[in-house]
Amino acid sequence: MPIAKAWSVALLGIDGRVIEIEADLGGGLSRVTLVGLPDAGLREAKDRVRSAVRNSGQSWPDGKVTLGLSPANLPKVGSAYDLGIAAAVLAATGSVPATRLLGTVLLGELALDGRVRPVRGILPGLLAARAAGYERAVVPAESLVEAGLVDGIDVAGAAHLRDLVAWLKKEAELVPPEPQVPPAPPAVPDLADVIGQPEARWALEVAAAGGHHLLLTGPPGVGKTMLARRLPGLLPRLSHEESLEVTAVHSVDGSLSKSSPLVTVPPFVAPHHSITVAALIGGGSGLATPGAISRAHRGVLFLDEVCEFGGQRLESLRTVLEEGEVRIARVKGAITYPARFQLILATNPCACAPPKEADCVCSPTARRRYLGRLSGPLLDRVDLRVRLRPLSAINAHDTGATEPSEAVRTRVLQARDRAAHRWQAHGWRSNSEVPGPALRREFTLPANATQLLDRAMDRGALSGRGADRCLRIAWTLADLDGEQRPGPDQVASALAFRERVAA
Repeated sequence: MPIAKAWSVALLGIDGRVIEIEADLGGGLSRVTLVGLPDAGLREAKDRVRSAVRNSGQSWPDGKVTLGLSPANLPKVGSAYDLGIAAAVLAATGSVPATRLLGTVLLGELALDGRVRPVRGILPGLLAARAAGYERAVVPAESLVEAGLVDGIDVAGAAHLRDLVAWLKKEAELVPPEPQVPPAPPAVPDLADVIGQPEARWALEVAAAGGHHLLLTGPPGVGKTMLARRLPGLLPRLSHEESLEVTAVHSVDGSLSKSSPLVTVPPFVAPHHSITVAALIGGGSGLATPGAISRAHRGVLFLDEVCEFGGQRLESLRTVLEEGEVRIARVKGAITYPARFQLILATNPCACAPPKEADCVCSPTARRRYLGRLSGPLLDRVDLRVRLRPLSAINAHDTGATEPSEAVRTRVLQARDRAAHRWQAHGWRSNSEVPGPALRREFTLPANATQLLDRAMDRGALSGRGADRCLRIAWTLADLDGEQRPGPDQVASALAFRERVAA
């Protein structure tokens, strides 16, 4: 009984594992059996592949065809195995030689007429194949731009199953990827568009310089959303490794651009307050897919009207903010997605939210109840809290020049460079990543600088976690001021940022 093999890649989150596809031809009634924990979409592959093979001018074998995907205990999800299944069957029948299948991974979905359709997860799949030692990969022709981002592995594209057959027979070559052209950075909103709000602009600069989370509170129309959307323009561009990491998440999510898939600017994700918990943190049937927090990895997650999100959605962020990743357990397996982002929260001070605070009809109890939807443990993880005031008639029509994003970004990059140089021996890249014990033991501040924190903790106004976050903010303020270490002024300013927004 002829047996042939081909190889593909299974994705568990953004981690891939090479899958061996075996095709065994036997006698008896004509039928196709697929084993190896396939999901519903993969179980339908036997019908897709059979039609694609026949419509590509090849013959489908008579009798029983057994397709095995190994390791058998690993769940297989999606349609990316179609191309590998077709190649294994054709090699088993002797229609194509199996020589070129050795050391090659095949990724792609087959249409009934034999066209090779793009699939999600090309980038992380090729990274996994390269790590496993595979030399070549065949992907859909439409995915060549994404596949070309991976160095160290020969990539070629197939637009039709006939192209793969001709390549296996050494009768023709597949489409090579075009040379990579550095993408032009996308346009981001400029901070110069924001009128007034000097305190909020300063808080945004501090947040960008240290990677801190930020809460903006104020009436409608004062610029909360405008400020949040301009944060990515202040952040440093992603490094090559970070770009590949972020692009891999977006590849699994299916949200990559076909023309320029590489993500080089910190992403900005702003979900609606009606989003479900599964859509926010990741989930779905079978193996979990990435949520909004993973799409915001290395970027900004903006929750506008945060008090409308509901307790369950907000509280699900608490562990993620501490660990920088989300672990989702399902019956078929546990998935880990990266989720290290800057959280920006924006809320009105009350439910009625008039433009003028004097027109508010909410009672003090109602105002406290509204802001009370933000729990203490969640607020304790938010470093900076700023209250925005309504614009006056004078500064609302002020035509004077306001500082653009590029000028602020220059100071942010200088502060980030100082922090990266200071923490480089430990592997931390920003002040927000420094663990609290390191700040308290290895990088201690003099007593006159921390006595304000001690008094705040004695009064119960500051938790241990809050004190650590104050220290991180103080280091960021020192970096912006060009100081070697924070002093009493920086610590006092950091403590002021941590004050609870009054109801």
